[in-house]
Amino acid sequence: MVEKDIYRVARERMVDTQIKARGIKDERVLKAMLKVPRHLFVPPSLRDQAYGDFPLPIGEGQTISQPYIVALMTEALELKGKERVLEVGTGSGYQTAILAELAAWVYTIEKYATLQERAKAVLFELGYKNISFKIGDGTLGWKEAAPFDAIIVTAAAPQIPLPLIEQLAEGGRIVIPVGDEFSQMLIKGVKKGGTLHTKSLEPVRFVKLVGEYGFKE
Repeated sequence: MVEKDIYRVARERMVDTQIKARGIKDERVLKAMLKVPRHLFVPPSLRDQAYGDFPLPIGEGQTISQPYIVALMTEALELKGKERVLEVGTGSGYQTAILAELAAWVYTIEKYATLQERAKAVLFELGYKNISFKIGDGTLGWKEAAPFDAIIVTAAAPQIPLPLIEQLAEGGRIVIPVGDEFSQMLIKGVKKGGTLHTKSLEPVRFVKLVGEYGFKE
């Protein structure tokens, strides 16, 4: 069995046992997670663990999220294919690739240039052309490119940053972990009549979102 077949089998097992089994039903999300080679987004020394049911370190104190959490957050965005999506926290680039499979355009912001450059290289190698990259404070969003149909935040904030709410289009969805350093809840918000209506999805544990509207250094 060649190496790429080993990874393909691992992806199929990941989707069946970690994602479908936990109730993720969006066929487009499942198809994207079957397609994107997660092992290319983790450090080479950890590739044998890339499809495990847990997050992995990627440098700069950051992580690539557990596959199920990626699927849960992505499904909650309700992407149909024509959306403009803001991703706060490029990280490894894996979530970026999933979004690029499902939306018209992805705008992704990262605090650490080293992480984004590495992610960008993998994403370009895989042929993605519908992604814009920016280095900066993700809590401020990307005002020049707003409004966004969906916003996903891959680090935890004490509250939903106000600029992100302002940059969300009417009817748009935001998914973000909210809480303190140790206890967080994944929140989904939908903007209706200019007001964000939120609901809790499930408890999670993310690294801190550092920035003007997030945690301080």
